[in-house]
Amino acid sequence: MTRRSVYGALFLPTVWTFSPSAGEKPEPARIFGRIQWVNAFPDFKVKVVDSFADLHVQRVHSFPDKPGKWQIVTSFPDFKIQIVESFPDFTVKYVESFPGVQD
Repeated sequence: MTRRSVYGALFLPTVWTFSPSAGEKPEPARIFGRIQWVNAFPDFKVKVVDSFADLHVQRVHSFPDKPGKWQIVTSFPDFKIQIVESFPDFTVKYVESFPGVQD
């Protein structure tokens, strides 16, 4: 084996181990806290819907400490979210009470 093929054999399993699978969706229940709206390079792409949402979101001004509670900020976010119309990672519905994943 050449030196190049040895390095390639060591590197490729690492890349495959840490790369997400193509059909994998993020867990919406774990997304809460300080949220920043962005137009590029988001952590998640989200579509806002009126029914059958993956996550019910309540906008709060303080203590975004439970799933579905989002405090919208302009700096130091926990997550960066981009609002899209197609190919979202998950969907959200804005609610006034009972945020989180609904069964």
